[in-house]
Amino acid sequence: MNTPRNVKSDPSKMKTRQVRTPEDSKVSLDRLEELKKRAVFVARSCKELRERYQQSEDGLYYLITATGVVYQTFCDMTTAGGGWTLVASVHEDNIYGKCTLGDRWTSQQGNNANRPQGDGNWVNMKTFGTAEAATADDYKNPGYYDIQAEDMSVWHVPNNSPMNHWNLGAIMRYHTERRFLSLYGGNLYQLFQRYPVKYNAGAHLADNGPSIPVVYDLGNKEASKMFYGPATCGETEGGFLSFRAINAERAATAICSGVKPKGGEVDAYCVGGGGHFPQGDPNQCGDFVSFAWNGYGTHVSWSAAKEMLESAVLLFYR
Repeated sequence: MNTPRNVKSDPSKMKTRQVRTPEDSKVSLDRLEELKKRAVFVARSCKELRERYQQSEDGLYYLITATGVVYQTFCDMTTAGGGWTLVASVHEDNIYGKCTLGDRWTSQQGNNANRPQGDGNWVNMKTFGTAEAATADDYKNPGYYDIQAEDMSVWHVPNNSPMNHWNLGAIMRYHTERRFLSLYGGNLYQLFQRYPVKYNAGAHLADNGPSIPVVYDLGNKEASKMFYGPATCGETEGGFLSFRAINAERAATAICSGVKPKGGEVDAYCVGGGGHFPQGDPNQCGDFVSFAWNGYGTHVSWSAAKEMLESAVLLFYR
């Protein structure tokens, strides 16, 4: 509220001036000074920040790559010992736009056999988006290819959620504990060099990438299956994080979150992919490829539940 012009402000009440954030919450100047101090830390990952500087609070921090690129991202400092670095989010901004503008994890150039890898963002150093807006748009930071990690964590967070609601507002959260990334170059950038996410890279099941068991921080393996369409339950096993799954038409998807594929309809429950889905159905293609095959959020047959369709998939390293 504005102070009336004929009333003088009391100086004793101005010692803790307030500013408004985009979330319309009040933050003291002391708090802003505390957050500013994070910029002096020198670390390549949130794990390093926690171990070297004893940081234990979730939130935004600055990191630096091996070549000196400074960037800001979200650190989960509390889950399973903390030290998780947000490196990417997969967000479906328009399920009706099939491999169109905004489908950065598949193709923004349409469903095209001449572009089998689509935009190729799983295996390049292009970055986009901001950490704070990771539930409102796709996000990828330099940590995706720079950090040498061992494990991953995945959060499914409702679209447009403010950052301070991500943890409690998530519909599922889980992480790996097998140090599997050590076997594949230390990050997804290297893993997908070995398992290219592109059309005609191999046959379904026979040429899929690794499937790693997960530990649930919120949810369980049955919930993982049930968020996808009922028809998918017969060809998935809950409790896994799976990579480069190929469908029956030899189209590749990038990540199957919470499940291990046991069939050829992976486009109904895996995110991201190459640039061509030869089945040619207008319901196919895009970052959440066929999640609305039988209607938007209907949770009928091959259609995912609305909660899954309207949540971003946040990817963390540790």
